[in-house]
Parts: sequence; C-alpha cells; structure tokens
Amino acid sequence: MTAALSARVRQIIESPTLAISTEAKRLRSEGVDVIGFGAGEPDFATPDHIVAAARAASDEPAMHRYSPTAGLPALREAIAAKTARDSGLEVDAGQVTVTNGGKHGLFNVFQTLVDPGDEVLLPAPYWVSYPEQITLAGGTVVPLPTTAADGYRVTVDQLEAARTPATKVLVFVSPSNPTGAVQTPQQIREIGRWAADTGIWVITDEIYEHLVYDGAEFASMPVVAPEVASRCVVVNGVAKTYAMTGWRVGWSIAPAPVAAAINRLQSHVTSHVCNVAQRAALAAVDGPMTQVEAMRDTYDRRRHLVHEAFGGIDDVVCPLPGGAFYVFPDVRARLHRPVSGRRITTSLELCNLLLDEAEVALVPGEGFGAPGHLRLSYALSDEELQKGLTRIVDVLQ
Repeated sequence: MTAALSARVRQIIESPTLAISTEAKRLRSEGVDVIGFGAGEPDFATPDHIVAAARAASDEPAMHRYSPTAGLPALREAIAAKTARDSGLEVDAGQVTVTNGGKHGLFNVFQTLVDPGDEVLLPAPYWVSYPEQITLAGGTVVPLPTTAADGYRVTVDQLEAARTPATKVLVFVSPSNPTGAVQTPQQIREIGRWAADTGIWVITDEIYEHLVYDGAEFASMPVVAPEVASRCVVVNGVAKTYAMTGWRVGWSIAPAPVAAAINRLQSHVTSHVCNVAQRAALAAVDGPMTQVEAMRDTYDRRRHLVHEAFGGIDDVVCPLPGGAFYVFPDVRARLHRPVSGRRITTSLELCNLLLDEAEVALVPGEGFGAPGHLRLSYALSDEELQKGLTRIVDVLQ
C-alpha cells in the first residue's frame, strides 16, 4: 500500500506537536492525568465579542454562499488597516489573501515561490512545519543552527556563509516558535538589508507579534528594512493573539504579482475560508485589545514560573524567552546522567520517559532541528502548569 503513495507525501512526517497533543488527549480519555505542554494553543476562550460576531454571521444568508477566494473584502481591508496600525507596514487590501490559518498561508507562499532545487535558509530551532512545507514545494532546506548562548538569534554572517547561487528564500520568525527568541529591530534591519542586497526573498512569520515581554520590541522586517519590501511576504493570523486556533483564519501579505499568484493557487485548492470564521476574524482585528493584553500579562507571569523551575535543575540551560509562549531548555548535559534509573541519550527518549514517569507531554527538540532540547508551551492553566512543572522537577532533580 505504501508504494501507492506519492514520493512527496512519503518524505514528510506528521507534525510532532500535533502528534504529542493527540497522544496526551488519548491518554486523558483513558483516565490518565496527563499534563500537555505540547500544543501552542492559548488556554483562554475566544473573546465574547468575536463569538457574537460569528453567531450573527451564521444567521445571514449571504454567509451561506461562496465568497471571493482571497477573502471577504471587509476583512482584507481590516487586515490591511490592522497591519498598518500594529506594525507600521502600509499595504493595499489587494495584497492580502485570507487563508485557512497561518499554516495554510505559509503553504501557499512556499508553493508560489519555491521551485525544485531552490535552497531555503531556515534558522534553527525552527517550527516543525517549515521544513516539511519547503520539501513539499521541492525546495532544499538549509538549516542554520543557533544556540542558547547566542539567544537563538541568527546573524548576517551566518546567513551569508550559507548563501549559494541556489539560495532563493529566507524564512524569518521573531518572536520565535519554539524558542521565544525576539530579535532586536537593529538585527532585523541588518538581515533585511542583507536580503535586499543579495536579491533573495524573505518569508516573515509574524504570528506572535503581540506576545513580547520585558521591553522586547516586535519589528516587522519590511518596515525597518523597506529595501526588502518588494521581495518580502508577511504571514500572520488570529490564532495566537486572539485565542482563535480552532477558527482557522490566517493571511499572507505579498507584493501584488505574488498575491495574484497565491490567489490563483488557492482558487484550486480550498476556494475561500469559511465565511463565518472570516466574520469572527473581522471582529477580532477590528475590536478592542483589552483581553489580548490581559492574556499577555498572564503569559508573562507563567514564563517566569517555567524559567525558574528549570533553572533549579542541574545541567539544564533554560533562557528566559522574550516572546511567544514557549520555553526551550537545553538538556544535552543532563542526558549524560541517569534519569529514574534509566540511561537516556536523546531528548526524544527523555520526553518518552517523562510521559511514562511523570505523565507530562513535552515535544522533543528533534522535531525542531535541535536535538537535546525540549519545547514546553506555557499556554495552559495555572493549576496544570504548576502541577506539571512539579512532576518534571521531581523526575529530573
């Protein structure tokens, strides 16, 4: 049966983060008290005014019909206005394509820009879906390792050293999943100018733009480095900021010819995004930020709890993240010591042990291009967070 599958599908793997979350849910359904640190999903309910907008849309016959492939005109206009307001990037609504989540937006962009043989620079640790989507487009992933010592931040020198005549695209993310690293506006400006000078494209994922802490500053690359704007595609969505992961609304913002190509592609793949979800997204990007700020304050407090817990474990390096809602501890030195009487040599084995012994579900660094690390999301309730951290510390101390 496997032989019947296409080569492109055979070479990709299931999302490790979704696999961990699915396993945690399965165990909970069997009565196991598993604490899931795997999914990057806010534990808050979607704000009431957004849900109310969806209810109202459900009653409108026009929302029961096909709508434009690129998205409801009002939503595209609102996204353009929101982008100018939040990041300073002035765009036309015609550059916006509304997609089935940010993940779908990225898929569209890779399919539109990347040809077989094109090299794509991908700073590591990276989000698990980037390399798989690049591979599906026929591109070659060129990982650029970063470490806790350098704040998990890529440099222009690294990028230039990796560049070849086949390099076409750089994937850039700040704040980062999985590390929570935030690059400074100056660093982003330097990278953007380098990309413009070398003529490569940049795909910048801004999904965590509102989740920054301790004075860290979000900066949009085409704003701080306008030289690269004509070769830059911005991807974003409502999932993380507004606690709307299940609504599946994201978008890409691209130069007009690229946006037109993305729309052609989407017209043959998904048509458009669910109209009711689009109306919910419109209420989100047009609405107040009060609840968003409250969620961010809660994440801020939780990240300190996680950082302090791992800081008390010998041979574990856990930088305090500047953004998003993840910590990414380096456990490589810890792998040389027995854990619960067992010899552990990889972060994958350590995650399996913690699931067995502590009933906590974490994602191993292997899926993020960083073996010897763990990713924990702290977007879960205070009670579960504290309970899970206590279990982890009890096993690893």
